[in-house]
Amino acid sequence: MGEKKQKQATKNWYKVLAIIGCILFVVLMVVSSMGSSWVNFFSVIKPGDTVTIDYTIRDARGSPIVTTDQQLYTTVAGSGYGLFFGKQLVIQANQSTTKGVIPLPVYYREEGWSKSFALFGAEHDAITMGVIGMKQNEQKTITMPFKDSMTQAWSADQLTRNGVNLSEVQVGDSISMGVSDSPELATNTTPQTVYIRIGEVTKKTSEGVVINFGYPAIDVRIVAISKQ
Repeated sequence: MGEKKQKQATKNWYKVLAIIGCILFVVLMVVSSMGSSWVNFFSVIKPGDTVTIDYTIRDARGSPIVTTDQQLYTTVAGSGYGLFFGKQLVIQANQSTTKGVIPLPVYYREEGWSKSFALFGAEHDAITMGVIGMKQNEQKTITMPFKDSMTQAWSADQLTRNGVNLSEVQVGDSISMGVSDSPELATNTTPQTVYIRIGEVTKKTSEGVVINFGYPAIDVRIVAISKQ
């Protein structure tokens, strides 16, 4: 009797081992089909890695200005709010740029892909440093530099030259501005290459307005990581 029980127990163990073997086979097949992407899924971003991100840039009130989120764009743009749709951004982690402006191709429902949005070099660097330590599909809000100090005073004449009437401007209004390849905002000239930047009117007097072109933060999501 004891011998029969022992044989039965041995058979049960064989069955368990067979099941485990099948499971391991399936797991290996899945991992094999994923190639090297499963490694990136668990790895963190290190300096020098090439990173593809989705992003949403918001103004001081939290309203999106540029986004690569198709659902967000469809919802917000459909409500009549002016919003640019962008392409995914490819950066190198912890790599600073020597450029004053990084042009981001953007789509606007009335003009198509005819414009580029101005991301300043210091903002680009904040993103490349902010993604260090993140993983694939992880989301994070990165604080942007000089968010409260990028202001300019515009006189009534400057507004007029840019097609804006001072009497029609109110505190809290958004104003678009052309930005050249230099870090300076092009208030009086029209350079050959001009990118779009959206600012908020923070103060108004009888002489003109003060406009803040800085943004407090950018929301990022890691789409892909290419190891160095």
